[in-house]
Amino acid sequence: MREHRSALAQCKECPEMTGPVVSGSPVLSPILLIGQAPGDKEGGFGKPFAWTAGKTLFKWFESIGLNETEFRRRVYMAAVCRCFPGKNPKGGDRVPNRQEIENCAKWLQAEMDLLKPELILPVGKLAIAQLMPVKRLNDVVGDIHSVNFHGHRTDAIPLPHPSGASTWHRTEPGMALLESALQKIESHSAWRKVVSSEQ
Repeated sequence: MREHRSALAQCKECPEMTGPVVSGSPVLSPILLIGQAPGDKEGGFGKPFAWTAGKTLFKWFESIGLNETEFRRRVYMAAVCRCFPGKNPKGGDRVPNRQEIENCAKWLQAEMDLLKPELILPVGKLAIAQLMPVKRLNDVVGDIHSVNFHGHRTDAIPLPHPSGASTWHRTEPGMALLESALQKIESHSAWRKVVSSEQ
């Protein structure tokens, strides 16, 4: 894990991406959270979901038993892309392109091999799309999906992106589907293991 993290921190493969590389704690966890890409604030804080979207995300997890500090200590937090993609001229952050996603996929592959997670939590459409086809969040959020990701068969419970710009998780049916997803996470054996572990 230390070797992987050291190599990851030095990655400079994508010229349009702005470093530094952002990653969560190097914890050997049965749960892997996959975000989309860091925003412009996360690099300064040196950790994923360190700004407003993170406050919403960690409220969700606190409602099922883990506050932000404990979540960060017990769950490995990755992302589709680990550097800030830059701003979209039309507003918001730029969506990473296919080449950037492919460049960063080897880091997810290494993490899958290291962790062999029992549960993946993909957050947001870009992350969910790496594991399964997704046209609409309504079709995938709220269920447990059996996936084969980078050669490992495991469970995935997709979550919407907790962005303040998105109304999906604050209106129906998004609210009910989010609640269903959180209940499924709470009752999953990997989550119970992580919540009860003394670390």
